[in-house]
Amino acid sequence: MIAADLSRSWLLMAATRTEEFTTAASWGADQLVLDIEDAVDPNLKDRARTDVVDWLSAGGRAWVRINDRSTSFWSDDVDALSGVPDLAGVVLAKTESPAHVTETFDRLGGSTPVLALVESALGIEEATAIARARGTFRLAFGSGDYRRDTGTSADTLAMAYPRSRLVVASRIGGLPGPIDGPTVGSNHGVLREQAAITVALGLTGKLCLEREQIPVINEAISPAKSDVAWARDFLADFRARGCVIRDGSDRPRLGRAEKIERLARAFGVESS
Repeated sequence: MIAADLSRSWLLMAATRTEEFTTAASWGADQLVLDIEDAVDPNLKDRARTDVVDWLSAGGRAWVRINDRSTSFWSDDVDALSGVPDLAGVVLAKTESPAHVTETFDRLGGSTPVLALVESALGIEEATAIARARGTFRLAFGSGDYRRDTGTSADTLAMAYPRSRLVVASRIGGLPGPIDGPTVGSNHGVLREQAAITVALGLTGKLCLEREQIPVINEAISPAKSDVAWARDFLADFRARGCVIRDGSDRPRLGRAEKIERLARAFGVESS
């Protein structure tokens, strides 16, 4: 299992698909997220919530996307999930203030990680405060709802600003890199292209909606084999010369090499 602070692929699964929970956990996603928010009709939320709690209590392990703080469902969600064994954490929908995270964190007992899903103009504006909030584990981008809220197109340039805001906020808040929104559709070429943009902008994970997307995302966000080879050669040379920094260019290259090596070990990537 890949640690959640490094996880690349976050598979969203509707909480009504109870028959697939156990098999989905073996599909290769770094993290499984059972969704009792947008993916569930309001009339079915009580049953879906109960099914999720039952599955977790019986030995399943997953994150749960809960309803946002402004809804009447939020309180029932956190009360039902508080103290549930093998709850990996919660994904808080439509986070727009640090108080949303902290209240959720406290109601869950003060130890369950809260992944803040930022999905609106206000959420992006408050991203730094959200990242610094007590209980925030990581930020994620709800790109679809953000576009609906702002009228922004899906164009790469138009979406660069909110993504970069989340990257900067995460850095200021001392969090792992943020998680990008999902790519809709099964075209692997488009998914690979969008995942490359995710990496280029500094995000380190991506939500996914389909099983077939998982290996593409994992590969695209992992270090390339050629980069791993460079990093290991650089580190070997650095150690051979007594770990001496020769000039100003050595320090950033050392940092990059150490990061690539750390990720390669976590993800099992071998050099070419």
